[in-house]
Amino acid sequence: MKDTLETRLDDRGQVGIGTLIVFIAMVLVAAIAAGVLINTAGFLQSKSEQTGQDSSAQVSNCVQVVSTYGNVSDNQNVNFVNFTVMRGAGSDDINLSEATIQWTGPDNATTLVGNNSSMDGNTVIIAPEDDEFAISPIKDTDESRPVLNSQDDRLRLTVPAYLISDDGKGLMEGETAEVTITTQYGSTAVYQVSIPQSLAQKSAVTV
Repeated sequence: MKDTLETRLDDRGQVGIGTLIVFIAMVLVAAIAAGVLINTAGFLQSKSEQTGQDSSAQVSNCVQVVSTYGNVSDNQNVNFVNFTVMRGAGSDDINLSEATIQWTGPDNATTLVGNNSSMDGNTVIIAPEDDEFAISPIKDTDESRPVLNSQDDRLRLTVPAYLISDDGKGLMEGETAEVTITTQYGSTAVYQVSIPQSLAQKSAVTV
């Protein structure tokens, strides 16, 4: 009888140790799972905040087109299109040298990059290539060009229409083109360029 009783007590002790091991293992698994969930939640929160900030910047950090005019060449075509732009309300500083202009029509479509114009004394030298638009000052008190860092800043974006057109002359009477200005934040401003039906005896026209 003594041997039988000792055997039963040993068996009960082994069962208790096994249960304790299983309990500890469950606690460890739960702790690991909790850690993973906390890390995942933190990552998703950070990601969503970044996405929200990027979306907000894309909407708010835009340029506004104040006015647009075209230079009329001796051939009675618009050879340069000039956009006067300002910083949108509530926008951060906008570096126009990092912006792009998508030009569509009437002959073809192309993407232009910014080329900061140079100065020769008090004269602004505007000389963009066929894949560029020039950036020059109109009102830039602190000489921040090509950055719009004030609501009072006004900069000129000049597109060489004659270099983009197939015939090398520019936009003719009655022609249209669509221009999309995209900032470094991804925000866009779309403008429709429309050439008047008559360019006779004009050196510049509103487009």
